[in-house]
Amino acid sequence: MSSLRCTHCGEESLETGFILDTGQSASGFAEWVEGPLQRGVLGGAKIFRRPKWEIDAYRCRHCHHLELFANHPA
Repeated sequence: MSSLRCTHCGEESLETGFILDTGQSASGFAEWVEGPLQRGVLGGAKIFRRPKWEIDAYRCRHCHHLELFANHPA
């Protein structure tokens, strides 16, 4: 995407990717969840009925900085 620019070094050479989630019962990709982290009785994050968004990740080919965007509801 030529319109995206690295906020660290200013280069336009961003490479598309994603953040992998391999935890127990994971869907394979990470999601952004609205609101502060709230833990349940067993220590896991409370996410029921909270809006979730897919994370789009881009890596700068020049300085390797990661840029993360949440553009699509999960």
